Amino acid sequence: MDYKDTINLPKTQFAMKANLANREPEMIRDWEAADLYQVIQRETASRPMWILHDGPPYANGDIHMGHAVNKILKDMVIKSRLMAGFHSPYVPGWDCHGLPIELQVEKKVGKVGHKVDAATFRAKCREYAEKQIELQKSGFRRMGVLGDWDEPYATKNFLYEADMIRALATIIEAGHLMQGAKPVNWCFDCGSALAEAEIEYQDKTSPAIDVLFRAVDPEALFAAFGIEPVAGNTGIPIWTTTPWTLPANEAVALHAELDYVLIHARIHDEPINLVLAADLLDTVSARLGLDSVQVLGRATGSALEHLRLHHPFYARNVPVILGDHVTTEAGTGAVHTAPGHGQEDFEVGQLYDLPVTSPVGADGRYLDDVEQFAGLWVWKANEEILKVMHTNGTLLFNEDFEHSYPHCWRHKTPTAFRVTPQWFISMDQAGLRSSAMHAIKDVRWIPGWGEERIRGMVENRPDWCISRQRTWGVPITLFVDRQTSELHPQAIELMKKAADLVEGEGVDCWYGDDIYQRLGVDETQFERVTDILDVWFDSGVSHRCVLDERKELERPAQMYLEGSDQHRGWFQSSLLSSVAMHGIAPYEQVLTHGFVVDAEGRKMSKSLGNVMSPQKVMNSLGADVMRLWVAAADYRGEMSVSDEILKRVSDAYRRIRNTVRFLLGNLDGFTPDQALAPDELLPLDRWAVDRAAQLQEQVIAAYDDYLFLQIYQKVHHFCAVDMGSFYLDILKDRLYTTGYDSLPRKSAQTAMFHVLEAMVRWIAPVLSFTAEEIHQHVPGERSASIFLETWYDGLYEMDEAVSERRRWQQIMSVREEVSKNIETVRRDGKAGSSLAVEVDIWLDGELREALDWLGDELRFVLLTSQARVHDASAAPANAQTIKLESGAPALRVTPTTHQKCVRCWHYLEDVGSDPEHPELCGRCVTNVAGPGEIRLRA
Repeated sequence: MDYKDTINLPKTQFAMKANLANREPEMIRDWEAADLYQVIQRETASRPMWILHDGPPYANGDIHMGHAVNKILKDMVIKSRLMAGFHSPYVPGWDCHGLPIELQVEKKVGKVGHKVDAATFRAKCREYAEKQIELQKSGFRRMGVLGDWDEPYATKNFLYEADMIRALATIIEAGHLMQGAKPVNWCFDCGSALAEAEIEYQDKTSPAIDVLFRAVDPEALFAAFGIEPVAGNTGIPIWTTTPWTLPANEAVALHAELDYVLIHARIHDEPINLVLAADLLDTVSARLGLDSVQVLGRATGSALEHLRLHHPFYARNVPVILGDHVTTEAGTGAVHTAPGHGQEDFEVGQLYDLPVTSPVGADGRYLDDVEQFAGLWVWKANEEILKVMHTNGTLLFNEDFEHSYPHCWRHKTPTAFRVTPQWFISMDQAGLRSSAMHAIKDVRWIPGWGEERIRGMVENRPDWCISRQRTWGVPITLFVDRQTSELHPQAIELMKKAADLVEGEGVDCWYGDDIYQRLGVDETQFERVTDILDVWFDSGVSHRCVLDERKELERPAQMYLEGSDQHRGWFQSSLLSSVAMHGIAPYEQVLTHGFVVDAEGRKMSKSLGNVMSPQKVMNSLGADVMRLWVAAADYRGEMSVSDEILKRVSDAYRRIRNTVRFLLGNLDGFTPDQALAPDELLPLDRWAVDRAAQLQEQVIAAYDDYLFLQIYQKVHHFCAVDMGSFYLDILKDRLYTTGYDSLPRKSAQTAMFHVLEAMVRWIAPVLSFTAEEIHQHVPGERSASIFLETWYDGLYEMDEAVSERRRWQQIMSVREEVSKNIETVRRDGKAGSSLAVEVDIWLDGELREALDWLGDELRFVLLTSQARVHDASAAPANAQTIKLESGAPALRVTPTTHQKCVRCWHYLEDVGSDPEHPELCGRCVTNVAGPGEIRLRA
């Protein structure tokens, strides 16, 4: 007789092969056709609000793995908040103004004023940005990120541009604006000032030189040290790595409290008298190659204040001044001071009323009135300046020096501090720095080191230069007096009127010839400002332009989430602008993620050939595998990705998918109304539901703390170990061989149903496509989407949870050791499967009680045909002793001598005992032709 039809084999439409690359785009089309995002918003509208505000990526170029990490992390957070019972709308955005787009458009239409006018150029920039948004949008949607893709925000939108102006007006009204000629980091390639966040430090080789500033009155210098003059060139040497700034020198700075020595020595066999910091005497003497060094006298820096020195190559005198920025970490203890080329120089120069000489133009060349070096490119001028000083004897030493130097993050070229007229948001004028430092304390920083990082940056940052000298951006809509440069007395009111015009017409209206008439401003007295706003201001005020503007959002947001570089960028510009406007941070939590690197920890680079495209990953492995990699990569540090790493993640994905498929396949014919009550379940099934309940608590806690790696590890372990290696492994016999509608099978199906309902929600924020697919296959009536569900509330613990968990843990520990011994027997060729062996175990105590509790069903747990328990004292000498936490049982595995049941594959003594079913064991006869077997435990 063929008993195949009496076996309950799994049946499911849930495919074994994921085929994600083809199935996911179909699902996206279904989501969009159903308008799923808006359905979720309507269905969850009555829930508490939870907002993650999107930091806008720049609208230029296709998406890369960094984009993928960022958007997937955001999506996982938002979907976990949906599962937790919140209303969590997500409005994606794009940063659109700024130089990268300008440069791309310049390549196509030329520079403004040459081949194209400014209005046409801005229109072309707007068109280009829109195309880039659509390009990136398709990539983000393909990753399964749910959001308001039909109505995103973009900084180029007229309303956003107008709200930027309104935000600036609020900041000005609060007293934070400052106008002035101050040193700013300037990129000669950009032709504009740069923000702090636009600077990156790279190694640069510069000429490191020691230059002698000769004393105008040597006798006065000697007198400061209380000694009589001696023969030789006399002065104060400085050390610098920027010779090109020497034309702007206006002073030499010493530290008031440092000890200085006046030495007499010989250099190139000529006498010389030098003032050096006492702590640097040996270092400088060795570097300059001084001979016969004698210390003539000692004095503090304060004794030398106001002494006059000759400029090393110009016919002007400069003073000795005092500054706290002077140290003995390097150099000579005396600092060349050019207020036009450095922040500290500028600040100390203000105290001494020094001229602010700025001889370098916006293009990086010396101005026409610069003596000896007019028209020279500053980086080339170093060589010429050194020649001049070598000739006149002021160059004491010269060597190449590699050091960290600020570079433009776009052009990767060195920047220079230049004093130019700019607009600033002052850090201290109206208490912004102290208020920001206070606000930082009220924010949860994830990981925790983010707080210290941003505190250090805010504490030490200079005033925020918000003006740029470019075309594509939002104008600073101010009018200034043509004679005094003072702001128009009605500046705030005029800004608000200008914002209303921009909202309707865009920023071009500001540049129209009729703007004076339209705003009622006297053109003969006032001049409009043509600078545009720093792009970090653009994105930084998104809390005003998006959170305040859109009715479905609110401020402050619960979370901002970006890469770790944004402590210098968006996190900080958002903080400062929000504190300046409202006195509080725009966010309650800030989550920071690391950068993507290859398996060796190297940055992604085309030259290294290690760039991995998210599109390629999705087209080959699917977005869900990429999403699982993001969860598994631990965003708190650098995130390594490679083909090998993705292969391992794919294996983990298959383990999760196959576990689900087993559950679904064995739920064939089951409906939720058939579920048994908790007290009707077999103990093993109660254990499975209890285990899922424990894990669900851990998963929810991990989602609440954004610990996605833990979720990946715990869910994978649950599938591979708790389910795959234990529960489901044991369950197969009961599911397949007991009656279709029997209590033992219904008990198993009830437990599997509860586990599946919980598990599909655990994985939904990470494996969005797979979870949605599973959701449609789970028995019973379904909501339209898994993302309309919340954490499953149908799980429950065992009655005596502590003692029962311990019992099952003891059973599992014995089972693990038995399995190892069975594998040895199979490897030796003595048995073909675990069912072809019999196990004898000798033990006592708790372990004995646990195994005795299972009775004859111990064999089902051990996956053997026979399992016998004996007193520990009777253990034979040839039994193997194993050490466990709660005992040391002995065991022996032997091949069975009984026949195999063709239906359940167990080898039992009673196979063939029923003449009508000569190939079956007694248990299978009962299941096929009788009332069905009874299971008590497993």
